[in-house]
Amino acid sequence: MKRVVAMGDMHCGHLVGLTHPDWDVRHDNPKLAEIDRARRAYWDWYAKEIKALGRIDAVIFNGDAIEGKGEKSGGTELIEPDRQEQCKMAVAALEVCKAKAYYLSYGTPYHTGANEDFEDQVSDGIGAAKIGGHDWLDCNGQIFDYKHFIGSSGVPTGRQGSLTREKLWNQLWAEDASFPKATIILRSHVHYFGFVGDGRYVGFTLPALQGMGSKYGARKCSGIVNFGFVHFDIETNGDYAWHVHLLQPRPHRALKL
Repeated sequence: MKRVVAMGDMHCGHLVGLTHPDWDVRHDNPKLAEIDRARRAYWDWYAKEIKALGRIDAVIFNGDAIEGKGEKSGGTELIEPDRQEQCKMAVAALEVCKAKAYYLSYGTPYHTGANEDFEDQVSDGIGAAKIGGHDWLDCNGQIFDYKHFIGSSGVPTGRQGSLTREKLWNQLWAEDASFPKATIILRSHVHYFGFVGDGRYVGFTLPALQGMGSKYGARKCSGIVNFGFVHFDIETNGDYAWHVHLLQPRPHRALKL
């Protein structure tokens, strides 16, 4: 049996990005102090869940390892503005997995570099087997098709359609251009967990490893944010099981008049 962990969207360097304790900070501002506590809770949960898995044969990290310069918020949501340092944070977070192999995807240029691919530094730092824009991995006969980007929908009932479309494109690419025909499709970017499938395949939008608390998400987005990752246990004969690890959000209460 081989165990594969699929994750993405750490956004290291952001206030609520996945932050190794070596880079954690503490603010005196009460509002930021609350975010500090949430950020440490995110890390503690992640480290505990990964440790509980034991042996990990491979990690597929599906892009947006770092937050980048944060231009849309003027850098006000960063705890670490240096993108090279953000890459070191991402490497430290991935090292917790102690995986035998790492496979990475490039994330969104806004975060990871419009003119540079800063995630190359993450790939080199972790000793990844591959980093690419769109790749496939064969694990005991099950073919993972993974890349970062997927479109979303503002309508909850419309979100599964994007994954179904990705499966159809994979099938057409396999027939017309000899690309691998996937049985497991992984996408990220949208920061929510979802899945579709039938007897031939299963497709996922992976949860993020960045928590709630960004200005962009609070002020412009409507959907639910999921924090976590997915792991797969794939037997030598190709039979497999998957499990989603999700951190339950802390309760939010209405203001009282």
